[in-house]
Amino acid sequence: MFTHRDLQELRDTSLKMQGWIRKQTFSPQMEKTLRRFSSWEVSELILKVNQSTFRGRLATDPSLPDGEVEEDGRQRWFSLDEINEMRRRMKVNRKPMTPHRPAGKRAIRVAVANFKGGAGKSTVALHFAHAAALDGYRVLCVDFDPQATLSHSMGLSDVNEEHTVWGIMARDLVRETERMNRAAQGAESGTALPRRKLPASITDMGLGDLRATDFIKPTCWPTIDLVPSCANAAFVEFASAQYRHMNPDWSFFAAVSRWLDQLPDDAYDMIIFDCPPAIGYQSMNAVFAADVLYIPSGPGYWEYDSTTSFIGQLAEALEDLSAGFEGHFPAGKMPLPKAFLDIRFLLTRYEPGNDLHRAMYDAFKKVFGDRVTANPIEHTRAVEQSGRFLASIYEIDYRDMTRETWRRARTTFDKAYEEFRGHVCAAWDRLEERA
Repeated sequence: MFTHRDLQELRDTSLKMQGWIRKQTFSPQMEKTLRRFSSWEVSELILKVNQSTFRGRLATDPSLPDGEVEEDGRQRWFSLDEINEMRRRMKVNRKPMTPHRPAGKRAIRVAVANFKGGAGKSTVALHFAHAAALDGYRVLCVDFDPQATLSHSMGLSDVNEEHTVWGIMARDLVRETERMNRAAQGAESGTALPRRKLPASITDMGLGDLRATDFIKPTCWPTIDLVPSCANAAFVEFASAQYRHMNPDWSFFAAVSRWLDQLPDDAYDMIIFDCPPAIGYQSMNAVFAADVLYIPSGPGYWEYDSTTSFIGQLAEALEDLSAGFEGHFPAGKMPLPKAFLDIRFLLTRYEPGNDLHRAMYDAFKKVFGDRVTANPIEHTRAVEQSGRFLASIYEIDYRDMTRETWRRARTTFDKAYEEFRGHVCAAWDRLEERA
């Protein structure tokens, strides 16, 4: 017979192993650090300029960052801060090297979501965030998944559940309830409406007094911040059901959207959500806050079947929310029914030489048409190794494997990201400015 105590003991044993793995993977201080990038990577893969042109610019302008030189003196290595300084100050053919950002608009929000575990949601979110940062964008990632794979890959493991999405939702419940009670007292009829009451177990936590930025943590990437998750945040689904009972008029699905609206429009460029493999309170907050929906799927039939179920159940959930709250949605910046600027399907773990994978890719395109991205993410040895190192391919030093193996993995993510950036920027241009 096994009880919760046995599960706790197994968990504690596993946590010790996790600590050992992090010690082998991260710095001696148990902190993840971002490597430097070689002049070859900076010129050809990041800034996309000829190596000789790049070296010439550095030679003619001694005020530009000069990086660090290898012991043998053959290669210079630059930090991301130094790369961004060069990006701001250098021009190619008189054109600036800063990335596209529509003037006067808030950050574009992208949810990476699907039912099936193992579809590559966290891998896609991690790599797109890192690729965007190397592209010059400021990125905020929000980890909605209690498995916290994205948070651990970003180097955050010691996380208080009050500073996760659960904390954001509980804070929103307190603030929205207070707003509704104030509105009830000021009714035009002069009659005080019934007040909604929350238990002290919620109001006394002090979450309602937290600033919007208190939930945001820095990462080892200077231009990527994170709202982390943790295993303890799994109870958000149970807690949210209780919260709705306490205040049935609380539009729970808009909590994260309201929180994001409190951030300055120019604080970030892209906001990327890593969603749990289920439709629940957390995932509905993610898709409701998102402008663009990116749906990764493996190349097998059952994954295609799961993807079909996901979009069907998501459609029903969004329809129910629209019908249930239409007419009294709070002073919002997000109208009902919910509308996305774009929806895309991305195949992951794809093997071009596999007949079944090619057939399923064709099936996806026949069903979903041009919503299927043209560049699936291929399955490579380097991608497998990146999972072992708790890192993206962009964080792995190409000298740790053959350059061809590293380059092949980087190329598949580069192509997928470039297509992602094109879709996102096109949606961004269509995003309405704030009133």
